Amino acid sequence: MARPAKNSSGKPGYRWGRGQNGEKKKTPPLLTPMQAHMVATVGEFVGTFLFLYFSYAGNLMAASRAPSSAPASAGGGMSSETVIFISLAYSFSLLVNVWAFYRISGGLFNPAITIALCLSNQLPWIRGALFIPTQLLASLCAGGLVAAMFPVPISEANSVLGGGASVSQGLFMEMFFTALLTFVVLMLAIEKSKDTFMAPIGIGLALFVAMIAGTAYTGGSLNPARSLGCAVAATSFPGYHWIYWLGPVMGAVLAAGFYWFVKYFHYEEANPGQDAAHPDEAHAASPV
Repeated sequence: MARPAKNSSGKPGYRWGRGQNGEKKKTPPLLTPMQAHMVATVGEFVGTFLFLYFSYAGNLMAASRAPSSAPASAGGGMSSETVIFISLAYSFSLLVNVWAFYRISGGLFNPAITIALCLSNQLPWIRGALFIPTQLLASLCAGGLVAAMFPVPISEANSVLGGGASVSQGLFMEMFFTALLTFVVLMLAIEKSKDTFMAPIGIGLALFVAMIAGTAYTGGSLNPARSLGCAVAATSFPGYHWIYWLGPVMGAVLAAGFYWFVKYFHYEEANPGQDAAHPDEAHAASPV
């Protein structure tokens, strides 16, 4: 979920190339800013579609082979094995597709995270305005194709409350689940470090952790597009569907606010030397 390289004006930056004598030099970008936005938007559509297509498909597979219910002592609903398989389907699909698409669009695939990056000044608002409807459209395409191609009702992938969770509990669970995922995106993908290239692993694991906690109670959405696509394909909207929009957006705002806080107070100086290649470098960077 990395942002595109930009210069101080917010436009796509220069590329590095080679001169006739092999020297390294800057060359102007081949795309205009609007062309760059369009290419990124196409990449975001394809990436969101693939992420949700394989997520929904994995969800249906797990649901169709799940035990009938969890023990009554556990409150009924999904078995722990089903929760794990569904969590793996979404988190691994996110990991793979973020890794594949982050150089094209940033690999956001989520309107809530798109809003958080815009609020954090890490994504131009014009690109965010293009990405959000694109992500929603891609979710509709993924939900429709999975519904047509798989012999399991797509409603099995719907985001619904379970385990006795109330609407208010579900709203705040979705908020905190999304806040975790969003903050991981900001700190691993947006804040550049030596391990930024491995950010997709951390992002996938963050989704896995959140879904392990939330799938049995809220469906573990964390993403309005994820909840919309299967609900439209199944023509089945619970009366509390709005929590899968408001909760993730609240979580994104919360994470963006904390990101602003640690950036304002120069978090790098609180625990310096974390990217040092040698212990001596870390010791030299330490204020103690």
